[in-house]
Amino acid sequence: MTYYLYHIPGKKIGVTCDLNNRVTKQQGYAPDEYEILERSEDIDFISSLELELQREYGYRVDMVPYKNLKPKNKMKINITEQTTTFPVPVNKLKGRLMDNIGMTWETEHGSCIITAKSVSWIMENVKTSMYNNDRSYVYNKAFARWFDNNNAYETKTGGLAPTGPRSMDAYSPQKKYSHQRTLKMFDNIRDWAKTRGLYDKGNSHTQYVKLQEEAGELAKALLDNDGIEILDAIGDMVVVLTNLAHLEGFTIEQCIESAYEEISDRTGKMINGTFVKDAN
Repeated sequence: MTYYLYHIPGKKIGVTCDLNNRVTKQQGYAPDEYEILERSEDIDFISSLELELQREYGYRVDMVPYKNLKPKNKMKINITEQTTTFPVPVNKLKGRLMDNIGMTWETEHGSCIITAKSVSWIMENVKTSMYNNDRSYVYNKAFARWFDNNNAYETKTGGLAPTGPRSMDAYSPQKKYSHQRTLKMFDNIRDWAKTRGLYDKGNSHTQYVKLQEEAGELAKALLDNDGIEILDAIGDMVVVLTNLAHLEGFTIEQCIESAYEEISDRTGKMINGTFVKDAN
């Protein structure tokens, strides 16, 4: 489990393992309205640092450390080859699911996780058990395919920080994206940047500095062999490069096409893990 120490400037410092649900959905702050001060899998460290920084910033200091907060009761589910059965009737299921955001389990068809988005799918497809009206279930194959057919980061984590060796299942390199969908991603990035004034108030130099920061994050993730952080860092670098290209009067699509045309006919060989092109 990864714990995030977040700071809402002028308001508070807190800890959560679910930024999207805790900070954005519950407290109403968009990702650009708060900052991450620290992240760690050590709950003792993050709890102590939370109290220390609350004092340092002059915020209210929590009476109970984060590590001592009473955990929610984990829902006991029954997993078979075909179904996942929940120990509650349909009319009470949504509340129990929301109480167990972040809960994961394995099926023969793939990994599953409870997020705000997957809760919606479950409630649309859940059925009452034919053996017990106080139990409900979903079909594992259909649930796993839903993850496969939707944006992996958005639907698999819902903003959560995936944990454990199975977490990379959500980001399988075999996952396919259509050409149109990939282009739409770049459009979405540019729309996002434009609405936040990045193109009007930002510049190429600041974006280059940001790129170096993200490259540092990638270097650390590679050294730590942290697959999730590697994926996030590469994605962040693509976002920065998309904006940098726009500020310089290009599109990222043009840059990629130009680069590919440059290398498409290139020949060479691998030397010490690096492709070395043949001399012209």
